Amino acid sequence: MSIKLYYCTPDHHKYAEAICELIETAAKQRGTGIAKREPEYIKTKMTNGNAVIALDGDELAGFCYIEIWEEKKYVANSGLIVHWDYRGHGLAKKIKAKAFELSRKKYPNSKLFGITTSLPVMKINSDLGYRPVTFSELTQDETFWKGCQSCPNYDILSRNNRSNCLCTGMLFDPNKPVQLSEKKKKQNLDTFYRWVRLKKQSFLKVIKPQKEVKS
Repeated sequence: MSIKLYYCTPDHHKYAEAICELIETAAKQRGTGIAKREPEYIKTKMTNGNAVIALDGDELAGFCYIEIWEEKKYVANSGLIVHWDYRGHGLAKKIKAKAFELSRKKYPNSKLFGITTSLPVMKINSDLGYRPVTFSELTQDETFWKGCQSCPNYDILSRNNRSNCLCTGMLFDPNKPVQLSEKKKKQNLDTFYRWVRLKKQSFLKVIKPQKEVKS
């Protein structure tokens, strides 16, 4: 594979529809996550130079974009996706690192954050210096949280008054950089994984139907 990563421009508009389909399909396969993005929204990100695309020649291999909240107080790297033909080669980590680099370059004073159910994404974020946080430390912009409405687990977020869900919140604060040893990173990831398993057991537990009582 000869995959190259690019900061997006309007020349990449032709990939917008395929990107949206890929994001939606991946969300359905996982059963979690934001399931819908519109091509025009993706094109806007490309036009503004707020996206990263991975191409194998002319073939779409992966994508990620930047969202800005509360007048640049917060920035999120969202929609990270890798085409299934290119998975298992560390491409997601390269795309995320490229998007992180772009975010730090364009918005050096912004806090970078994300919410995810993906354990591999948690590891990538941890390696970049993100730390787990409560949802109260993330943007409170209503538009961001409305974006969760297309997630199949939105009812969990609603039931918990937007304080908790299957997703884990993670934050990179440029004013509080985190320097962790490899041992500490592993310990943190082990904690993340246990926490995710506990949340799934709590929020997705199946209620067994009561047996019918015959009279």
